[in-house]
Amino acid sequence: MSTINFKGKSLIQNHHLTVKHHQLIPKKDKSLTKKVSLEDNLIIHGDNLKALKALLPTYTNKVKCIYIDPPYNTGNEKWVYNDNVSHPMFKDWLGKIVDNEDMTRHDKWLCMMTPRLKLLRELLRDDGVIFISIDDNEQHRLRELMDEIFGQENFITNIIWQKKYSPQNDARYFSDMHDFLLVYAKKKNMNGETNGWERNLLPRNEE
Repeated sequence: MSTINFKGKSLIQNHHLTVKHHQLIPKKDKSLTKKVSLEDNLIIHGDNLKALKALLPTYTNKVKCIYIDPPYNTGNEKWVYNDNVSHPMFKDWLGKIVDNEDMTRHDKWLCMMTPRLKLLRELLRDDGVIFISIDDNEQHRLRELMDEIFGQENFITNIIWQKKYSPQNDARYFSDMHDFLLVYAKKKNMNGETNGWERNLLPRNEE
C-alpha cells in the first residue's frame, strides 16, 4: 500500500496517546435539562482533541455515525496549530497562524488531523461510518491519510456535491463549483462477509 509522508509524521503518530484525559464539566446555566450527564445530547465547547479524549471512556466503539468539517486549509482561514507536542519543531509551530505564506501548511494540517482521526476511529462502532467535508486543497492528502488510519479497504466513496450553481465569471482557470464528502467505514467487511457497514435505504413509496 502506498503511504503519505509529511514533515512531523513520525513524531505525531502516538500523540493521541499522550493527551491527558479531561473531565467534561457541565454548565448548568447552559443546560436544557435539570440533570446533565453523558447520556444526554451534548454540546462540548473546547479543544476538540481534548474533547475527543474525554469522550473515549464512555463512547469507545459506540458511535454509529461521525461527521466532521475540518479546516479546508485554503490559506485564508487563519487557523492556528495548537497541539503541544514535545518536540522543538512543534514548539515553533505552536500558536502560529497557518496562511498562504506558510510553506509547511500542508504538513501542519496533516499533523493536526492525524491524532484526531485516530481518536475518532476509536469512538466508532465496528459498523460505524465517518463523513468528512473537504475541498480540493487537501482532498487527495486526506484520502491517503484515511487509507493509512482506517485502511484503504474501508473506503466507501468520495461524494461530490455542488456548492455553487452559477459559474464564476472572474475565475482564472475553471469555476470552483464542487466540494467533497469523503466516506469511510470502520469495518466495511467483517469476518470476510459483507456484514459490516451498509446503507439503510428508505422504503420505496409505490403507488
